[in-house]
Amino acid sequence: MSTSSLAIGHFAGVGVGPGDPELITRKAARLIGEADVIAYHAARGKQSNARRIAADLFPAEVLEEELIYPVTTGTTDHPGGYAGVLAEFYEESADRLAVHLLAGRNVVLLSEGDPLFYGSYMYMHDRLADNFPTEIVPGVPAFLAATASTASPLVRQTDVLTVLPGTLPEPELARRLADTDGAIIMKLGRTFPAVRRALTAAGRLEHALYVERASMPEQRWVPVTEVDEASVPYFSLIVVTGDSLNGRRSRETSGQTAVAASADKVEPADLLVLGLGPGPDGWLTHEVSAALAEVDHVVGYAPYVNRVPQREGLTRHASGNTVELDRATFALDLAKRGAKVAVVSGGDAGVFGMAAAVFEAAEDPAYADVRVRVLPGVSAVQAVAARAGAPVGGDFAVMSLSDRLKSWEVVEKRLRAVAEADLVLAIYNPASRSRTEQVTTAKQVLLEHKSPETVVVVGRDVGRAEEALTVTTLGELDPITIDMKCLLIVGASSTRVSSAGVWTPRFVR
Repeated sequence: MSTSSLAIGHFAGVGVGPGDPELITRKAARLIGEADVIAYHAARGKQSNARRIAADLFPAEVLEEELIYPVTTGTTDHPGGYAGVLAEFYEESADRLAVHLLAGRNVVLLSEGDPLFYGSYMYMHDRLADNFPTEIVPGVPAFLAATASTASPLVRQTDVLTVLPGTLPEPELARRLADTDGAIIMKLGRTFPAVRRALTAAGRLEHALYVERASMPEQRWVPVTEVDEASVPYFSLIVVTGDSLNGRRSRETSGQTAVAASADKVEPADLLVLGLGPGPDGWLTHEVSAALAEVDHVVGYAPYVNRVPQREGLTRHASGNTVELDRATFALDLAKRGAKVAVVSGGDAGVFGMAAAVFEAAEDPAYADVRVRVLPGVSAVQAVAARAGAPVGGDFAVMSLSDRLKSWEVVEKRLRAVAEADLVLAIYNPASRSRTEQVTTAKQVLLEHKSPETVVVVGRDVGRAEEALTVTTLGELDPITIDMKCLLIVGASSTRVSSAGVWTPRFVR
C-alpha cells in the first residue's frame, strides 16, 4: 500500500451491490483489496450496510473512515434545515477523505447498489473529482435484485421504465405511475401509505410487488396489498411491471371494441372540452374541476394532461402538440361509444385551444349524435392583463403569430388592420424554437402605425413559479427576449402606465 506523501492518491467510488456479497463485481473486489483507505456512510447508531457487504474483502491493515450521517429521517435545528446540515456534513466528509488523498493514499468509498443511483457517493464526487484522479465502478442496483427475486419481467420491447422516489407528492406519483409501463418506487419507509394510495389512483395496485432487503438473507416479497404499512424498512422498494399495464391496456381495448361492436345499443356521451387555466390550481374553475372528477378519459397535449390529478378509474391519453385533429377524432370516437371523455387545453379551450379542433372534427356526419360542450377557463390574456392591471379594459383584439395554420401574409394583414384601428392587441405564440423572426417582423409592422412609446406588457409563465412581468414600450421591445413562454399585450394610443398599473380607458375621445 502506498504511503508516499509526494503522489496524490486515487479516489474510487465503488458499487457493492444490493446486499449479497457475491454480486460485487470483480473490479470492485480488486479495488477494495488494494485500497489504503476504505470509507463508507452509516446512520447514527447503525452498522453500515455497504461495509457489511464488502467486509470480507478488506485488506488486513486498511484504514477505515466511517462517515456518520448527522440526520437521516429526523429533524434538525441547523439554520439551513435538513439540506443545510447534510451539505455541511458532505463538506466535512470530503475534507476528511482529501487528507488521505493528499497524503498519497488510495481511497475507496463504498456505495450500496450503484454509486450514481440515489447514492451518497455523488456528493463526494462533486467535491473531490476535480482535484483528484477519480474512478467509478458500477454496482448492481437494488431494483435489479428485486426484480430478479420476484422473477418478474420488468419491461419488454418498447416499454418505458420509470424510477420514482416515494417522496414525490402523492398526485405527481400517481400521474407518473399511470403514464409509464414499468415502474420502480424507491425510498419507502414512512412514505408507504401515500405510495399505496398513489398506486390505487393509477390503477396499478393489483400488480405491484413489495420487495424487502433484496438479495440479503432476510429477503422477502409480497403483493403491496398484503404489506403492513407500519413495518416498512428503508431497504425496501416496489416493482410495478410493464406487463400489468399492458394487461390493463388490453382490457381497455377489448372493452372499447365490445362497445363499438354494439354501438347501436349504446347512447353516445357528451364530449367535454375544458380549459384548465394558465397553471395555478386556484385558477381552475369549480365547473371544470367537477367535470374532471366525473370523466373516465382525459385527452390532450401531454403537458396539459399532466396537470389533471390521477385517480382510480381515469385513463389518460397524452399526445404531441401538432396532432389536434387526430386527438379530437380519438376523443369523439370514445364519446360516440358512450365513454365519458374530457379534452383538455391550457387557458381557455376556445382561445387558440382544442375547442375549434374538436368542432372541426365533429363536422364529420359520423359524430352527429355526439354533443360537444365547452367549459370555459381563465385565458392567458386574462391572467397577464390582471397581473399588469387593466390593459384590456377597452376594445382589444387577440392574435396568434404562429403561421402553422395560416400564412404569414394573413398575419401581417391582420396586424396592420389592428394597428390602424388603434386596438389593444394581445399576442399569443409570439415565438418558438423554429420561429424566431416573427416578433421582429411584427414589431416593424406595428411601428408603421403605432408610436414607439406605445405601452407593451410582456408576461412570461404567468401564474407559475417562474412568473415574470415586464412593462416596456414598442420601441424598446427586444425581440431576442421573447420566447414561446411569453404573451404580449401591445397597448392602444390611450393605454397608460400609472403608479397603480397599466390600464386602458373604457372611453374613447
